[in-house]
Amino acid sequence: MVLKLSLSNFYSIKDTLTVDFEAARISTAATKELSDNVFTLGNKKYLKSIGVFGPNASGKTSIVKALSFCISLILDSYRNNEGVIFTFMPFKFDGYHEKPSTFSINFICDDTEYEYSFSLNRKEIISESLYYYPGKRKAKIFVRKEQVGKPKSEIYSFGDGFFVKPLDVAQSTGRNTLFISRASQMDRELAKKIYTFFMQNLLVNIPLIPNDYAVNIFNTNKPLLLQALMMTDSDIIDIEARKEKVTVPVMPAYLNARREVIPGMPAMQTETFIRFLTSHKKNPEIKFDLEIEESSGTYQLFYMLLALLDVCKHGKTLIIDEFDLSLHTELAEFIINLVHASKNAQILFTSHNTNLISTKKFRRDQIYFTNKKEDASTDFYSLFDFKDFRENMDAEKGYLQGRFDAVPYVASSVEAIRKLFGE
Repeated sequence: MVLKLSLSNFYSIKDTLTVDFEAARISTAATKELSDNVFTLGNKKYLKSIGVFGPNASGKTSIVKALSFCISLILDSYRNNEGVIFTFMPFKFDGYHEKPSTFSINFICDDTEYEYSFSLNRKEIISESLYYYPGKRKAKIFVRKEQVGKPKSEIYSFGDGFFVKPLDVAQSTGRNTLFISRASQMDRELAKKIYTFFMQNLLVNIPLIPNDYAVNIFNTNKPLLLQALMMTDSDIIDIEARKEKVTVPVMPAYLNARREVIPGMPAMQTETFIRFLTSHKKNPEIKFDLEIEESSGTYQLFYMLLALLDVCKHGKTLIIDEFDLSLHTELAEFIINLVHASKNAQILFTSHNTNLISTKKFRRDQIYFTNKKEDASTDFYSLFDFKDFRENMDAEKGYLQGRFDAVPYVASSVEAIRKLFGE
């Protein structure tokens, strides 16, 4: 699970922006009614969900893009060749394109809290570190501070007993590669554990679910999935999963060095595919292929729910941009409530759905806003920061009135538009 995320100098994010999942100390009656929105770890409470609201181009997507880049770098930078340019963009004003960008995360893996950080520019890693908390104070696992011309033994320092031959890994780690990424590929156990956390437990947007596992989730949660589809005003009354064997052409893996087909190798092979078939109220005997014959919205919702059920079952963290795009408000609430009904799953989402800005649905420390500051950077703050806001007030109305400075003010009257036409 994630405890805290911090970013600086990515896209519209200029100075350090922190997403803190630790719950604020709020003891109001309204907050006590939302006890399912938090879980307890040790002697602290943590949020299961955080929603980010704000106008277009205020930086909501920048947060998701930056986190997606950072996680991808952890998972894939071991593949990088010399000269690779990183694909993110730093903040473009005030000289920030020459400053490093930073990422930091505190998370729990196998009952241990870790703090992992790195800084970089578009060409190379500048620093990297991993600490853990055996008690109240953090202890070093490794620290890396790149310096031109310095040997690896001076760039890296290691805590005792965490890695086998750590300098061997350091020697194989290029300046555009993260040590934790390289070490995981060199079979270092702790690095593999950290790598697996980022690959399996910290997900950005909707991941693909393997076929057999998708069927398992479906069979376990079929009534819930049908209920969600009925909330979309669908007349689907049943779904079944069917395995089918299909013969497909063999991919060109059977070619020799001269790109010739090797004699005797099969040209076709049999693969197993999963089809989800729906039945409708009008005639349940007639089956429809979910992927081909149902609407794209129904198809996307179905697979999003499968992924979300996996997140909830295993206590994973999902980061998703505009998760409720094209969804009815009640269905969006249903999806959030899935997370709140879990033991310790987490979701960080962005949305334009103002109906979700409600202290009857979320605690004040779960509702965040983005706003574009005068220097073009993203401002990030929560409803909890407004000390004069009381929970009996209408948060959605206050948002739409501009009370929290995170709603667009656009001259949209017919008269104003006519003036833009020059009439």
